[in-house]
Amino acid sequence: MKVRRLSQMTADEIAALKRRSGLDIEGLIPSVKPIVEDVKARGDAALIEYTARFDGVRLSPAELKVSEEEIEQAYEQVSPETLDAFRQSARNVRRFQERSMAQGMWLMEIVEGVLVGQRVTPIESVGLYVPGGKGDFPSVMLMLGICAQVAGVTRIVACTPPCPPSVPPNSGGEVPTPIGGVNSGTLVAADLAGVTEIYKVGGAQAITALAFGTETVPRVGKIVGPGSPYVMAARQLVAGVVDVGNVAGPSEAIILADEEADPCSAALDLLVQAEHGKDAASLLVTHSQELIDGVQEVLPVLLAELPDERRHICETVLSQYGGAILTESLDQSIELVNDYAPEHLQLAVQNPLAVLPRIRHAGTILLGQRTTFTFGDFSLGPTNVIPTGGFARVQSPVSVHDFLKHNSVCYVLDRAGFDTLAEGSATFAEYEGFPAHAMAVRKRRNEATS
Repeated sequence: MKVRRLSQMTADEIAALKRRSGLDIEGLIPSVKPIVEDVKARGDAALIEYTARFDGVRLSPAELKVSEEEIEQAYEQVSPETLDAFRQSARNVRRFQERSMAQGMWLMEIVEGVLVGQRVTPIESVGLYVPGGKGDFPSVMLMLGICAQVAGVTRIVACTPPCPPSVPPNSGGEVPTPIGGVNSGTLVAADLAGVTEIYKVGGAQAITALAFGTETVPRVGKIVGPGSPYVMAARQLVAGVVDVGNVAGPSEAIILADEEADPCSAALDLLVQAEHGKDAASLLVTHSQELIDGVQEVLPVLLAELPDERRHICETVLSQYGGAILTESLDQSIELVNDYAPEHLQLAVQNPLAVLPRIRHAGTILLGQRTTFTFGDFSLGPTNVIPTGGFARVQSPVSVHDFLKHNSVCYVLDRAGFDTLAEGSATFAEYEGFPAHAMAVRKRRNEATS
């Protein structure tokens, strides 16, 4: 595990740390733009060609959409234990999102005779992008789908890549998914979330299909979900025609710890975050050298228990974008966390509720070491689609609110209310150089008095 001492890091080293894996979305635009233009122009034919090229799967137009039979068969391909786990997660996600659901409409009398308020309505159509193919993420399908369903979205469309021939599907030990099919767990999760319109297409081509529509895949009003750098580049290219939601790139987490933290638990949670992928960031930030020493002592033992592939991923992350940072105090640790603005943050401190008010920038905040990142990824209720790359400063985890729109509602009830607003509004309009605005008020007032 790489250990850095904050007081000895240069400004460039700190900047590099904050860049994480430094996704160069702009650098991918030239290679992604032709895909976007091609799918926009040729629709299904382009989707089929890119699915064959990138996923190694040849589908017909009729096979692009997941059938009802495939969803039914998926239930036969997951174990009872897996199904129970999915249902537990679904219950918690649904309860959390229903509690988060905004009030349908409210009105207040802002001045006498004038009502203003807000009405909350669902977006009519949304596209859920769920990564897949080389790795399966039914949790993303489950959480995004439930958010959309709770919000009341009329049409929920999901895109996820088909299973390629070169990657053994269903790494969790379930019945294998046929080549060209969708991971059975992802289909079961979709069904539990009420998502029945699912298409076997991934990557930049899926984002383009959802943005512009093809003969088979419908156009939607908003696209939500995490994805690869190529997916992020495609979202940037179609942002002018569809809402592309928040930034959700490579996973990242910080464990903010004091001297009371348990080294074994800290090491376990570093590995939880690190195994997401070689471009992930998994950091322990603490002012305790003893804690770092304890973590370094136990890490090799824990790493040895992981499968070779995951062990190699974790070792790569902990030597590059992850590891430990030794600060001089808890105050300095908190300052670093706020500057970094992590996707996930665990407060592994003696009194997390006392530290919480001092955290300004983080996506999901887990209090105490019992609240492992594993719970946050699968079972707690909030979604695991969270802003990355420092965007936690200005964005929030995906929730039911991402599938809602808020309309302002205004009603001038009577003449008294009109008169209260008239002169000030007309004067404001004239100041900004809008005579028609002023005239619309003054002529109404004059006509009412004549």
